Amino acid sequence: MLFRKARKDDLAEVVKMIASDKLGKLREDYKDPLPTKYYKAFQAIDKDPNQELIVVENANKELIGTLQLSFIQYLTYQGGIRAQIEGVRIRDDQRGRGLGEELILWAINRAKERGAHLVQLTTDKKRPEAIRFYEKLGFKSSHEGMKLHFN
Repeated sequence: MLFRKARKDDLAEVVKMIASDKLGKLREDYKDPLPTKYYKAFQAIDKDPNQELIVVENANKELIGTLQLSFIQYLTYQGGIRAQIEGVRIRDDQRGRGLGEELILWAINRAKERGAHLVQLTTDKKRPEAIRFYEKLGFKSSHEGMKLHFN
């Protein structure tokens, strides 16, 4: 398996993976051709040195997984850096093979390489299997997350 930064020509497959689950189908707009808003977002992510949109390729050079890793500089923790994991997806036909664990462990090591003192993620409470998966990897529920949606 190859872990690498996503390229523009990967974008349709990445969005397809993000939109493939129960919650993603409700909030994403995957279609062919891919809406321009995804390309604009990709350009912003790609230009930002603190954002890494990562894809996983198998031996046949097919995309089988993705995640976004964000590095957040802040003043607390003595000017520390935290890494935020978002948008973790494994292609439907590749699930159950341990690829998700490999992807998260890769992200943890990448965060350490970049000098982060912690890695964090959120998962929807409607995904109990994801919560168990992350707990198995050592993540702890330490804070109560809150959101304010504008639309």
